Amino acid sequence: MYVDAVAGTYRETAELVGLCDLSQTRMDWHNRRLETTEGLDPRPTYLAADFDRMVAETRPDTVIVTTVDASHHVYITRAMELRCDVITEKPMTTDAEKIRAIFDAIARTGRSLRVTFNYRYAPAYTVMRRLMMEGVVGRPLCVDFSWVLDTRHGADYFRRWHRERASSGGLLVHKATHHFDLVNWWIDSYPQQVFALAGLAFYGRANAEARGDVYSYSRYTGNEAAQSDPFALFLDRSAALRGLYLEAEAESGYIRDRNVFGEPITIDDTMTVTARYRNGALLSYCLVAYAPWEGLRVAITGDRGRLELDIVENVTHLMEDAQRATASKGAFRAARITVHPMFGVPYEVDVPSGEGGHGGADPVMLDELFSPSPPPDEYGRAASHVDGAASLLVGLAANESIRCQRLVYTDDLFRLPEKGARRQAVSLDKTCPGMTE
Repeated sequence: MYVDAVAGTYRETAELVGLCDLSQTRMDWHNRRLETTEGLDPRPTYLAADFDRMVAETRPDTVIVTTVDASHHVYITRAMELRCDVITEKPMTTDAEKIRAIFDAIARTGRSLRVTFNYRYAPAYTVMRRLMMEGVVGRPLCVDFSWVLDTRHGADYFRRWHRERASSGGLLVHKATHHFDLVNWWIDSYPQQVFALAGLAFYGRANAEARGDVYSYSRYTGNEAAQSDPFALFLDRSAALRGLYLEAEAESGYIRDRNVFGEPITIDDTMTVTARYRNGALLSYCLVAYAPWEGLRVAITGDRGRLELDIVENVTHLMEDAQRATASKGAFRAARITVHPMFGVPYEVDVPSGEGGHGGADPVMLDELFSPSPPPDEYGRAASHVDGAASLLVGLAANESIRCQRLVYTDDLFRLPEKGARRQAVSLDKTCPGMTE
């Protein structure tokens, strides 16, 4: 996405000056594509160990970090030390210690960090932000947020490196960071207390065997027995998957198409979270990664009414095979927003149809990132390192709650600065048995 934007759409005002990756094969694939699609000469390439040399030789203004989540902080902090601003993919990082390292680097260097929460830019979610800013529900008191991932997109997290908690932080960090950021942004507050339960209920060998399903293959590509497996992904049937993953395996050691019912899988596929916010609002959140359709249902209830959002992103059985590995990359199939005044007639709000990835979000976000004259950001969609940390803290506290089976205070992990929104007075008793002191 970023390569196409910088080298294509915004090439008159932006320049891609270098690529850095674990795999020379992957960088060569991108350079061949740039030559074919954009007529560009090959960009300089550097292996990961040569990151400092890349910055010294190519002298970028900004470094874009799209590595495995657990190593985001390495390149964010080093780029800043080398006098670069940074754009990073979400989640910003994967634990509280790495959040501190990023905040320290920003304080030490004065450089800036943008976290690309592209869902903020989807028209449907921006309308929700506008309605909340207009006060249609009054003061938000309760948020009910349910997200379902389907058996193609959801399953893909269990084929990839995301299935290992050490790399991704689990779906409450990697995926739900989108959702927690939307809640933080919509209700204009930060999390304070979190409790969570979760488990691996569908994917993994043990769950498959409990259903009577036994698999003889650890990966899909090259296995005849996988031909009829509805969860299979074949890397040799796509030029991009072949060039970026299959042909790079010898260098990277990364197997992109592991059996979702194999081992090891160290993350959960079924999660529930309850949180209290600084402004007093309560959140009830649920995420499952094995549904027949993909989308969300959100309701925000306040002291003046209720706001409901229903999104259908994908319906698995309606998708072509070529689309199934790229779920969430296009426009939403359906979006509906309903306002229920406390003492009035409910009404629906028009939701503009978005064009492009993530419900129309990606083109809008890229324009704000790379256009020399981006439109005004009246809804505050540009996300900083503070926003990145705020979304992470819900997931990190949830993971800690699951591990320790107790309520977790986010300030015990990392203390965020005060937010401008009104802070609701809430009595917090931290003396109960099993709670942190």
